[in-house]
Amino acid sequence: MSFTDPIGDMLARIRNAQERGKSKVTTPASKLRERVLGVLQQEGFIRGFATVQHEGGHPEIEIELKYFDGAPVIHEIQRVSKPSRRVYASVDSIPTVFNGLGISILSTPKGVMSDAEARAQNVGGEVLCTVF
Repeated sequence: MSFTDPIGDMLARIRNAQERGKSKVTTPASKLRERVLGVLQQEGFIRGFATVQHEGGHPEIEIELKYFDGAPVIHEIQRVSKPSRRVYASVDSIPTVFNGLGISILSTPKGVMSDAEARAQNVGGEVLCTVF
């Protein structure tokens, strides 16, 4: 199956699973998805993730979602840069999400990182998504 926007698909799966109160969700595996999930785990928005290899099938990533008092930790997750409209930001124009309560995830020349880490390393890049 071919996707035109694999990151957007993963974010939609996370959003839909949290709306239904699921504890885990799976998505096809890729290095970019793993790096985005690594940032989400590092910032405390998901519990964790693991790559699962099925017999004769493609590898999948199993994402453990995080809840606090029965409510999802991720209130809002949006794709910013899309295949139809790429959004880039210099280090001076990296967007802040809810006055620093949320994060922006960027794809930079130094790897996929959060907005705070990108500012600390003084790099800009493509704004993949915002999470609050």
